Amino acid sequence: MRLMGALRCGSVVGRSVWRRLLAVLLLGIFIWTITVLNVTFIYNSNHPHRHSDLLKDEIVQLSQEYVRALAKENAGVVDGPYAGRFTAFDLKKTIAVLLDSILGRLDRLENYINNATNGSLLEAVRVATAENQIVLSAKDLIGGKTEQCELTEEDDQIFPNCRSKLEWMRNMWKSDPCYEAHGVDGSDCSFIMYLSEVEGWCPRKSWTKSARHKVTAPEIYANVTTHLPGLLDLLKDPNERQGYAWIRLRVARLWPKWVQGVRSLASKQDLTRRTKHKILVHLGLLSKQSGWKFAENQFKGGPLGELVQWSDLISVLYILGHQLTITSEVEQLVQILSEVPEAKTPCQTRKELPVTIIYTDIMGLIQFKKRTSSGFSKFGCLFRIVDSFGTEPAFNHRAFAKQNKILTAWGGQDLNPRQFFTMFPHSPDNSFMGFVVEHHLNDTGAEEQERKDIAVVYGKNEYMWEGKEAYLGVIRNHLEIHGTVFSEEGKSKLPSYVINHGILSGLELHQLLRKAKVFVGLGFPYEGPAPLEAIANGAVFLNPRFTPPHSSKNTKFFKGKPTQREVTSQHPYAEVFIGKPHVYTIDIHNLTEVEAAVQEALRLDEFTAFTPYEFTEEGMLQRMSTYIQHQQFCNFQRTVSKWPPSSALTFLMGQTGQSCAQACWARDLICEPSHFLEINTEGTLKNGSSLCTKVGHSANIYYPAVDIDKEECILQDNEMLFSCVGGKDNFRRLCPCRNYIPQQSALCRGCER
Repeated sequence: MRLMGALRCGSVVGRSVWRRLLAVLLLGIFIWTITVLNVTFIYNSNHPHRHSDLLKDEIVQLSQEYVRALAKENAGVVDGPYAGRFTAFDLKKTIAVLLDSILGRLDRLENYINNATNGSLLEAVRVATAENQIVLSAKDLIGGKTEQCELTEEDDQIFPNCRSKLEWMRNMWKSDPCYEAHGVDGSDCSFIMYLSEVEGWCPRKSWTKSARHKVTAPEIYANVTTHLPGLLDLLKDPNERQGYAWIRLRVARLWPKWVQGVRSLASKQDLTRRTKHKILVHLGLLSKQSGWKFAENQFKGGPLGELVQWSDLISVLYILGHQLTITSEVEQLVQILSEVPEAKTPCQTRKELPVTIIYTDIMGLIQFKKRTSSGFSKFGCLFRIVDSFGTEPAFNHRAFAKQNKILTAWGGQDLNPRQFFTMFPHSPDNSFMGFVVEHHLNDTGAEEQERKDIAVVYGKNEYMWEGKEAYLGVIRNHLEIHGTVFSEEGKSKLPSYVINHGILSGLELHQLLRKAKVFVGLGFPYEGPAPLEAIANGAVFLNPRFTPPHSSKNTKFFKGKPTQREVTSQHPYAEVFIGKPHVYTIDIHNLTEVEAAVQEALRLDEFTAFTPYEFTEEGMLQRMSTYIQHQQFCNFQRTVSKWPPSSALTFLMGQTGQSCAQACWARDLICEPSHFLEINTEGTLKNGSSLCTKVGHSANIYYPAVDIDKEECILQDNEMLFSCVGGKDNFRRLCPCRNYIPQQSALCRGCER
């Protein structure tokens, strides 16, 4: 029996590594020889007529002579089809020939040892080596055969980007010394090995079947952390701008509820054995370079929705036990990157990166790109972009957006669309992060507030009130009007009947909402947290309807936003997911409709509070913990998604002109973009429609789909353009739809574990 074959390529390694491997190999031969001789000695102890000493001397002498001869003969020789420093093909061939000869000499011992051990020793060796079957034998290598590094048509289907990456490597592998450091030597085989083992763009071939034991660090698990001072220390502002002041106040105010929420969640599902991540949180919106002055205006009526989301995200990450680094200035970011040499190189290895997840916003992403240059690509899959309104695939794909003249300053980031985390579940193409709806109705010690005939207007700035006199006049006939508008002393332009409280602290605002019966929307700002807070405190929200819907086509605010979403009201989530009796969506220019809505709301027997589970502390903890455990954007290999599981999926054909988001929602399901790849096949399309007489390929957001007019099945050519949004006349889209947990729409049933 042949004990071992030729040594095969196990990785792209340097000559020094092969020298160590040769030493280990010779040591193995020596140990094998000694083992054989020991067995022989034991056997001969019972059979003194055998002359084992002569056999031992012969094996040792011949082995020593052969190794010396081959070492001398091959000194300085470079041969083989690769002829590169790092492929070490000449060394592999030498070792293969050496083994072939030495092991051949050991063949004649096998029958002898079999008799001595009843076959048990050789059977154990056979089982141990069977797991690492050799593709090329010594005879193969001697005959000039090489490792299989060619790409097949099947490889092209599974790894569609491999050939383009291979072509790039042919032209650019000398552009940075990091490639040579990984063993790239100019040969196609070294390119493919690098692209498969380091970057994951190409298939792993025969070399990965060899015995390669990766040394991995022990798993470190995250433990729930409820120590508030530790988090507040992380939020100490390094300068005097007090950029984190508002965030610190909210974090401290809600902390008892966070602790209660995580304990409640832990009682329902296992929060142990979660991987502990090193997370960088960079708030680009607070940086001086952004020019947005969020820090300066946080207590002067400036936009707070983004700060709400950041406050709650930071609380979630900390209480779930992850290791956090929090920055808000470019100088801090530069300092961190200066300690990471890999940030300046294009090679994709991530083993030395100091973080495993990066949360930032679009401004932070732009700052990051400017300071990593060619090294940005290795960080790209680590990003989670806090993006209030979302980024659709058509705007995210830079080349497609540019070609179709929809490229904006916010789009063209070329990330996985699921890496954008939104404030509300706008589009299934992005990930819904959300926030926590603050309320204090059930707090211990909270004063019981009597409902009064008052309405609180949703509008912190005076310009939001302009042109709303008739609308507010109808409400004034039934309720006292209160405002929380920032204005300079004696300069208010609000109507005289408005009782203005100015900018209130969180607790003061919630005390006012607990007294009110109605919370009045003015149409702007869009989709903020305040309406949900009012509903959580028991007030009814008057939600202005938009006819036609507001979008980038007709509304200045949305121009430049990387989305074509049509906003049907000031707060679409409240309109769709909550509704009456907590939300009345009305045309505020139709005064008769306004009158009817106010009267209906005031006839309610009681004003009950309501908070969707996904906007509670426990709900957000559950959602974000699940994301962190299961979302993986660094696997470039083209494989079917394992999360959400296929058991939660239903594949269906939408109606003509429907987007997949619409088609799934019509069945009380949610479009799941991570499973488009699974259904982007000719067979699946033909099973979904009998109209397919031919099959085509294209790159646009509508595919896979059936063109009814042409009776053609069209497959998606570009994975980055898989999209739940977008409908086209005469097209029926093939859609992956999943179930969801009521009031936790981001997760399918069973996905939270």
